[in-house]
Amino acid sequence: MSALYLVVGPAGSGKSGVARRLAQRVGGAYLDKDDVATGFTEALLAAAGTDPHGRDDNPYYRDVVMDLEYAALWRLAAANLRLDRPVVLDAPFLRWFDEKGHLGARRREHAVPGTAAAVVVQVHADGATVRERVARRGLARDRGKLADWDRFWASAGARTCHWTDATHVTLDNSADDVPVDDLVDRLLAAVPG
Repeated sequence: MSALYLVVGPAGSGKSGVARRLAQRVGGAYLDKDDVATGFTEALLAAAGTDPHGRDDNPYYRDVVMDLEYAALWRLAAANLRLDRPVVLDAPFLRWFDEKGHLGARRREHAVPGTAAAVVVQVHADGATVRERVARRGLARDRGKLADWDRFWASAGARTCHWTDATHVTLDNSADDVPVDDLVDRLLAAVPG
């Protein structure tokens, strides 16, 4: 039976490192929203006459493009799960944390097999650590976050995912000296079966 791992949390929390290592350990498909969507996202934003790198500060991105990104991610996940392959999704998903039925609705919409167990892995870190990581990676799409950090962190930092029909595991990734393998070991030990 394949599993669907949703590695979620704010930018800079360290979710990508956890998600990549988890995919290696479970032999799963690794689907990062930015890898899947950045090219078409930037093209759509530029075609709309907005900053191709604008995200958090761009209403067109938030109201139109973001849904397209996540739909593409879900379609790829469903295709792999129908092949009985484990899938690790690497994306913030913050907008939908409070929608308890979000996971079930996306599973139905994209025909995700009902036999695929869902595991939500929420990766978090303290605000100072996240800000330092986001600044250090130097991505154009993070300019809006850094320019108005207090607003970004107020909306992203203390959020908890409330989706039903999933096993939930929370990993604190505040310390840069904790090996990713240790975090993944904790995660896998907490998942039934």
